[in-house]
Amino acid sequence: MGGRKKSLDKKKPDVSKELEGLEIRINSLGEIQSTLDINKINEFLDTHVEDKKLHNLNPHFEDDTEISKS
Repeated sequence: MGGRKKSLDKKKPDVSKELEGLEIRINSLGEIQSTLDINKINEFLDTHVEDKKLHNLNPHFEDDTEISKS
């Protein structure tokens, strides 16, 4: 039976110009190793990715907790 051969070419994925040269590997101890500084990666994520955990927070928290006086 003829099966499909998997491509062995390691083609680099398209990335943003801000993250050009980014390579991430996990070593034998399970540690993440990156070619870019983690602070630069975090800065990129902060500006380009919405944090789903903070999406539902109300910026006017104090206004919602007022007790109406009757």
